[in-house]
Amino acid sequence: MRRIVKKASVLSGVFIAMAAIGKVIYDTNVFKRKNIRISHKKIPQDSRFRILQISDLHNKVFGRNNKKLLRTIEEAKADMVVITGDLIDRNTKQWNQVFSLIEQIVRVYPHVFYVTGNHEWDHPLTQPFLDGLKERQVSVLRNEHTSVPLNETYRMNIVGIDDVNSSRENVEKAFHGMDEQRYTILLSHSPDFVNEYENKPADLILSGHTHGGKVKIPCIGSLVAPGQGLLPKYDEGMYSIDSNQLLYVDRGLGTSVVHVRFFNQSQLSLIEITHED
Repeated sequence: MRRIVKKASVLSGVFIAMAAIGKVIYDTNVFKRKNIRISHKKIPQDSRFRILQISDLHNKVFGRNNKKLLRTIEEAKADMVVITGDLIDRNTKQWNQVFSLIEQIVRVYPHVFYVTGNHEWDHPLTQPFLDGLKERQVSVLRNEHTSVPLNETYRMNIVGIDDVNSSRENVEKAFHGMDEQRYTILLSHSPDFVNEYENKPADLILSGHTHGGKVKIPCIGSLVAPGQGLLPKYDEGMYSIDSNQLLYVDRGLGTSVVHVRFFNQSQLSLIEITHED
């Protein structure tokens, strides 16, 4: 009887280990699209704007030539694509795959914006990589702002800052001269922006960097996130910073250093913004 119990315990342990490994493989290599809807009084009535956020790719490829990822990007039918840093890893040796992906994205979407992450700044060839993005018609926002049309009479602000964790940001410069009456989206690779800067006129902040906390334990949550340490406050999802500002942290698509996700599936996000009565 004791031998049977022992054997059953061993088999149970093996089953749990195999299930855990399978979950890690799935969450790390199979991505999903997360759909989010928010509203704001600055958005004109009967208007909507759809933003596809891509973050923390780290040069990962999904399917042959990224066909699976490109299909999902095209099917989103967004008005704008924003890339919130870490397109490449600090150790990426060649950029053919990521540049090919970018070239195909800009063929579909006229508005593609990008801000730097910490891995771009840790890479020895930062400037050539940024130049390559610009050559492919990506709007690289480095502590500056621009605007995009929501309809024939209304424009939205898009503000982009260089990575906060790399101490490359110049927030005052980025917002200088901006029309604060317009709805304003800030692109900041790291969500730590909200800890460092208060009362900045951004209605929605889009970030990545955390990889969703990498490993999540049911009923506990994320164990650790870059820049936030153990049990991070802003690991993934939507946060209300105050009554006038939202922070959204995307889990991202790729991995770095420890190439593992657990109960934290790779994703990209489609955010739809409409009028709030």
